Amino acid sequence: MSVTIDISGLRRERVAVVPSPLAELCMALHALAEPGHHPGLQGWATGVTARLDPHLADRMCEADFLWRTTFSDLFLPYAGVGGGTVLPGATLAEDLDLIDKLTDDQFVDAALEFTCALPYDAQGAGALTNAGARRRALELAAARGPRPAEFTARLLEDPPRIRAWLRQFLEDCDEAFFAETWARLRHQLAADARHKTDLLRRKGLAEALASVSPAVTLDEAAGRVTVDKLGNGHTTVRDSSLLLVPTSLGWPHLMVLHRYGWQPVLHYPVGSPEPAAPPSVEQLTLRMTALSHPVRMRLCRSLARSAFTTSELAQTHGMTPPEISRHLSVLKRAGLLTTRRRGRYVLHQLDVTMVARLGSDFLEGILR
Repeated sequence: MSVTIDISGLRRERVAVVPSPLAELCMALHALAEPGHHPGLQGWATGVTARLDPHLADRMCEADFLWRTTFSDLFLPYAGVGGGTVLPGATLAEDLDLIDKLTDDQFVDAALEFTCALPYDAQGAGALTNAGARRRALELAAARGPRPAEFTARLLEDPPRIRAWLRQFLEDCDEAFFAETWARLRHQLAADARHKTDLLRRKGLAEALASVSPAVTLDEAAGRVTVDKLGNGHTTVRDSSLLLVPTSLGWPHLMVLHRYGWQPVLHYPVGSPEPAAPPSVEQLTLRMTALSHPVRMRLCRSLARSAFTTSELAQTHGMTPPEISRHLSVLKRAGLLTTRRRGRYVLHQLDVTMVARLGSDFLEGILR
């Protein structure tokens, strides 16, 4: 399984390595919402949370599914505007201005990515214009809980209102904690971007991509970049550019924006902090046995990002609910799942803190 980028005919000058303050703010919000994904950032997250204004902390929960369960493409708006040649802004304000340049359809479809209701790497009808897509988005959001359902209803009813809310919220986050964090990180990210750009100029795209991650490879003869991930996807550069965006807060997430009609983006981590030590031999044996099945590994990829019902997992993975239930039972017996009930739904989620103790290779693989 992998995500591929068709780069046939791509000229070297159309490859850019540029940090993005908005993308890094997304990773900051994600690390605050899911500290278990980022053991090396728990000290930073604890410090930010301790001094956070309670009102802002409450507002973070209103739409945290945009950065907790997925990494919304709204945080990479330059990929959707300007015909695929726009670069990230030098400041957060410039990046936020690019969100304002997205069409309502682009904004809504990107915001609804967390529902998985719309086609991603193929052209499809949007929820603003298609009644079936709208109904499906509302149904899937309702299954996630009252806050996602309320957000989705407001989004579909009044996109400009949500745009204004999101911008104000992100500006408040910048004032509260991110400006200080960005001032510390931007020099590291700029240095990495210069290094990758120098590699690109002196040694070519293959060397530059190899320095991004061993999971990224280039087949020059086929004109194809392949990113090894527990998922499938495809995009093409066409007449746009290939954009590489470094993140300091994002390890172990290596993300590929491959939304249909948007500029391809590789959002890659700089540095790799180690997670905690492994558990006892007996626990390790039990857990590794549970994770040895390829289907359960694919389930872990979904469950690491969000809580799902058995029926949702069955639909996503093309299996029957009884088959999914059997695999979930194995993971649960190994102590790798948490389960909670919301109304008539039973939601399962991977305990990423427990999985982190198995070692960085597995954690990085399922979160990549």
